Amino acid sequence: MKAEKSVFMRKPANTPSESLSRGSEKSGVGVAHNPSGSVSDDEVSLLELWIILWRSRWLIIGVTAVFAALSIPYALMQEEWFSASTLLAPAKERSTSGLTRQLGGLIGLAGVTVGGGGNVEPLAILQSRDFLASFIEEQNLLKVLFSAQWDPQTSSWLVDSPEDEPDMRDAVEYFKKNIISVGEDSVTGLVTLAVNWTDPELAAKWANLLVDRLNENLRDRELAEAEANVNYLQVELGETNIVTLQQSIGRLLEAELQKVMLARGNAEFAFRVIDRAQTPKTRFKPNRRLIVVLATFLGGMLSVLFVFTRHAVKVTRKRLTGDESG
Repeated sequence: MKAEKSVFMRKPANTPSESLSRGSEKSGVGVAHNPSGSVSDDEVSLLELWIILWRSRWLIIGVTAVFAALSIPYALMQEEWFSASTLLAPAKERSTSGLTRQLGGLIGLAGVTVGGGGNVEPLAILQSRDFLASFIEEQNLLKVLFSAQWDPQTSSWLVDSPEDEPDMRDAVEYFKKNIISVGEDSVTGLVTLAVNWTDPELAAKWANLLVDRLNENLRDRELAEAEANVNYLQVELGETNIVTLQQSIGRLLEAELQKVMLARGNAEFAFRVIDRAQTPKTRFKPNRRLIVVLATFLGGMLSVLFVFTRHAVKVTRKRLTGDESG
């Protein structure tokens, strides 16, 4: 009897697409299937995305490292800025509040005002073009603010034409946008004046000088207004014979004379200095660590975007080639 030979049928090996599909099902990674069981061409699984990134890992690492390396000298070359700040409290309202209570409704007659207004007027003057222009001119800051365009050897501007030379309008705009900043606490009324500059000593000096000049400016304005009111009331007092009107004018005149006295005897007329600006020891900017971190992150994001874009272009070209051949 002849020995019967057993024929064993081997199961065909799985194709790569089937292995990827089964592996995705086991791992829980969603892969889109059409009714026939093949992987959809329009959708890419997370596993495929990871494979694309893994194949280009050295490109991603290299680009990210280049961005990180270039950001270090860039951050070190950035000019250092320092911020000096001073804390202020309103002084005018405090010094005239008692006078306002004593005079009551007589203060409003003849357009005479005492105190009030809060910090609105002082802060508006502090940030006004006229005040800043006078400060810049007094301190001769035009060449300091635009030192990169000024040649001290030839005492001339490094510009192509006279129209390009910086003037006071440019200096005021630069000062407002880059150097001075003012903040007010709505609850306490305290005002913080900060001056940012590349020289820490100059930053502190300018902050204190700005407060001094502001107090002087407002004191001079108040003196001029009060003296004009005094002259006007004295004339009116001499021209009237009505006793009640003379009494009213007399009290208004007293109020204006007290305003003159308060203005002349108070150096801190608009703001009392709670904390004068000191020379800062640490820089305000740049934040070099943040620059390096952001540059590294940007390099990584751009490299990943490039890898995905390149892969999409390859897939699109392959699909178009297949459609043309079909």
